Amino acid sequence: YSGQKYLLLKRLKSKAAGNIFSFYKYLSVKFNETILFIMTNRDALINNFYTSFQKRDWRGMNSCYSDDIVFFDPVFGLLRGDEARSMWEMLCTNAKDLNISHSNIKHLDDEYSTCDWVATYTFSKTGRKVINKIRANMRFADGKIAEHSDAFSLHKWSSQALGFMGWLLGWNRFFQRKIQNGARKNLIKFMANL
Repeated sequence: YSGQKYLLLKRLKSKAAGNIFSFYKYLSVKFNETILFIMTNRDALINNFYTSFQKRDWRGMNSCYSDDIVFFDPVFGLLRGDEARSMWEMLCTNAKDLNISHSNIKHLDDEYSTCDWVATYTFSKTGRKVINKIRANMRFADGKIAEHSDAFSLHKWSSQALGFMGWLLGWNRFFQRKIQNGARKNLIKFMANL
């Protein structure tokens, strides 16, 4: 009798182990499918954002953002919600010869992605050509971009946009703050006229 019990217990354990293995395998497949869906959705959002930017379609860009978007870059500083959306509207509306390209999309984990993008345009105040190479860092939540940070050298940008004075003083925090204050002032003025 004890031998039969042993065989029965052994079979039950084996079956349970097989079920647990199958369950873990099922979870692993579902997890990978979910991650693939999330990554594909983020690719689509990033591509839609920069394709819309190339077309100067600020509405399309802003449709990729969550309602409470947080944005940061070296020129405008920290912008939240309508400030960030209005900034893109202002840049798209005022752009004359803007060319945008993006590449190198990477997903760092289940929330964060990065990509590289290049903006080529004429800076309206000086008429100088600017080629700004930027690294975008984005956090995603609920199928939208919730945080967006653009990183680039303000010194390099000011050298191109402002010429010799930008090259000479663009590294200086006081000069950089002056650029930031001017950009912020232009954004506030633009928002007041909406």
